[in-house]
Amino acid sequence: MAFESWKNRAKELEAEVYALSLAFRDRRTPLAAKIVIALLIAYAVSPIDPIPDVIPGIGYLDELIVLPVGVTIALWLTPDEIMAECRAQVDEEIDVGRVRWIVAGLVLLLWLLLGMLVVRAVTNWNWL
Repeated sequence: MAFESWKNRAKELEAEVYALSLAFRDRRTPLAAKIVIALLIAYAVSPIDPIPDVIPGIGYLDELIVLPVGVTIALWLTPDEIMAECRAQVDEEIDVGRVRWIVAGLVLLLWLLLGMLVVRAVTNWNWL
């Protein structure tokens, strides 16, 4: 039961982050909000971590605190009407994006299978 709650919260956070990325590209978004969003993205993708993730228990603590707080601050700085438009756009696009990933995965799997067949034909590799 608790896992489902965390899973739902993670999906909500994913949608909010995607909406913030759309808001970042909107010219009506205030500069302060854009700066916070840019810092949030830089922190999330930065290879330098204040608390290394390999430390058991507290390694991901900074991500569990800093990222949600950063998202909250960015949402607070972004006007509600812009976020409403971005959230509506996210609702339309997020399912389409998942379908695209599934199709891309199937195409990749097909290419890998085809590559294995070519390698088998050329090298007489017997994998079956």
